[in-house]
Amino acid sequence: MPLQSELFKGDPAFEACLVKDSAHITKGSVGSHVAKIQYAVMALERFEITRSELLEGLYGTSTAAGVLAYKTRRNIINRAYQSRPDDIVGKMTIAALDAEMFALETLTDARSRIGRR
Repeated sequence: MPLQSELFKGDPAFEACLVKDSAHITKGSVGSHVAKIQYAVMALERFEITRSELLEGLYGTSTAAGVLAYKTRRNIINRAYQSRPDDIVGKMTIAALDAEMFALETLTDARSRIGRR
C-alpha cells in the first residue's frame, strides 16, 4: 500500500524503505527523511530527541531510542527473525508511522475545519 500521510508520501527514501531491505533507515543516516522520522516520533510517542540531532537531521542515539520506544509500545517485530523490537525504520515501521501520521493529520484537518465555522 502506498504511503498516505503528507509527512511521508512522495519521499523517495520512504518509498524505497517500503520495498527494499537495503533502504532501511538506521543510526548514522542523515537528511530530511530523518527529520521527518524525528517529527513523527515526537508527535506520536511524545519522545524527546536531542537538539543536536534535530538540527543535523541525524539518526543518532536519541532518535534510535525514540524509534525503539515507538516500536516497543506497538509491538512492531518481524517475527520471522526477531524476538524483540529494534531501532531500525524498515517496512513495518514506516508503514505504521505513516498510518498513524495520516490519522493524526486527518484529525487535525477536521478540527481546523470545525474551528473555522
